Amino acid sequence: MRFTKGARIAAGTAVLALGLAACGSATSTGGASADQPVRMELGEPQKLFYPGDTVESEGAEVLAAVFAPLVTYDDEKQAVNGVAESIETTDNRVWTIKIKPGYTWQDEKGSPLVAQNYVDAWNYAANQDNAQAANGFFNRVEGWADLNPGEGNSVAAGGKMKGLKVVDENTFRVTLSTPFSQFKTMLGYTAFYPLPSSAFGGDGKITEAYAKQPIGQGLFRFDKPYNKGTDQAINLTRYDKFPGKKPKFDKLQFKLYTSPETAFNDLSAGNLDIHDSLPPSAISRAKAEFGERYIDQADAALAYIGFPLQYNKTYANVKVREAISLAIDRKTISETVFSGTRAPADDFINPLLDGYRQGACAVCAYDPARAKTQYAEANGPKTLELGYNSDGPHKEWIEAVANSLRANLDVQVTVKPFEKFASILDELDQKTYGGMFRMGWAIDYPSAENYLTPVFSTVAIKTGSNYAGWSNKEFDDLLAKGDSAPTQAQGLKFYQQADDILIRELPYIPVYFYRINAAFSQNVKGVKINLLNQVDWAEVEKTV
Repeated sequence: MRFTKGARIAAGTAVLALGLAACGSATSTGGASADQPVRMELGEPQKLFYPGDTVESEGAEVLAAVFAPLVTYDDEKQAVNGVAESIETTDNRVWTIKIKPGYTWQDEKGSPLVAQNYVDAWNYAANQDNAQAANGFFNRVEGWADLNPGEGNSVAAGGKMKGLKVVDENTFRVTLSTPFSQFKTMLGYTAFYPLPSSAFGGDGKITEAYAKQPIGQGLFRFDKPYNKGTDQAINLTRYDKFPGKKPKFDKLQFKLYTSPETAFNDLSAGNLDIHDSLPPSAISRAKAEFGERYIDQADAALAYIGFPLQYNKTYANVKVREAISLAIDRKTISETVFSGTRAPADDFINPLLDGYRQGACAVCAYDPARAKTQYAEANGPKTLELGYNSDGPHKEWIEAVANSLRANLDVQVTVKPFEKFASILDELDQKTYGGMFRMGWAIDYPSAENYLTPVFSTVAIKTGSNYAGWSNKEFDDLLAKGDSAPTQAQGLKFYQQADDILIRELPYIPVYFYRINAAFSQNVKGVKINLLNQVDWAEVEKTV
């Protein structure tokens, strides 16, 4: 999942020269009242709330509060049934999914959730004419190619994937083009949410009215439509007909911020209850100020510097990209900028998941002498630009990367902030930003494959998050071999071979592995953040 969050202190070194000032330290509790909502910090979602078009962390956080997934993940990172009563297969190709009774839509009638709701939603997301960003997650379903005939070709009216069939009211069958042992693992992701019939207009399209105020079948429902660009908060109310474990509070509010520092000051002042992306300048202070209400835990996310290879040839020479990677002082960034709450990245797969290999990326090691020589020999550009979104906690580490490149490559580096994560994503989508760019990836589901296919496969250029526009047939073929292996363990060796190609080609540069650094106010307790970087709202309680 495209990722805007992270956590975060900065003292300068000769190379980094950050010179950051500390924030203020207000400690008011804010005078919480019993009817006050639980308030969480969030950046502005990139788009309105179309589940099949939401592939970034901010929108996904909201939708995860409104929808319930077919599967969730346990402490062993294994998929366990959520809305699904059973998910069965004998060959990893044909999967039969039965949903539990009792789930209802958050409409006036409390309409029952049925199998057709999944089939309709998945067919919609998979149809190229609907331009849904999560389209590529359905490319393994038989008939996906019929809904994606390519640019200049339209899909036949009423087109559907032949691999989706309703068996009965609570059961549907999914036939894949080839076996894929990890299909069940994928089903906790946002793209696989269902949609009610009321989501669609007379033209078969999801209406804008629905996307502003989506009707889900999860823990919370929208209070009113969300007006992107003007609303500063998204307000939700507990859905009491939800059949599973319910939240212990009535109201949830996502407060939208363009500055993580401002959000942290609000948290300190008691005007915010949960901040899960603390800025670097706040980490040490948060440890002391919040005590047991400070969270520091392992995270499966990964931070990169990306290159728009498809439409900017400045970075076409892999030797240039290698030199840039060798010039980055990851250890100092991790220890100094982030107060030791990061680890230098040395693979495209995070250590939390099977498949990670320590030291796999040799050019991720810091070697300024080699970097300078290789960059000169490759005739690297004399000026570089590095873009990032300033609504997340990224300024400090991006400036640190820029200073590393200036010092070690003898180049001019311009750092370009984008006010919102949505803005840089939009420019990358539209191919109008040609600089290097900050990007991150939080897993959609716990598999090494999820670090590869959605970000670097050829199909992900148009239907995923492949902003580099990088394409490699050998890489795609290895993914296909991993997908069709009888078990996840057997598929892992092919995914690791695909990972080796990424390390060789470097369409992105891995910089650091995340940790979650969060804090919460005295107004709440029981705050837990799950493997997908989302708050487990059923565990949160108010203390007033």
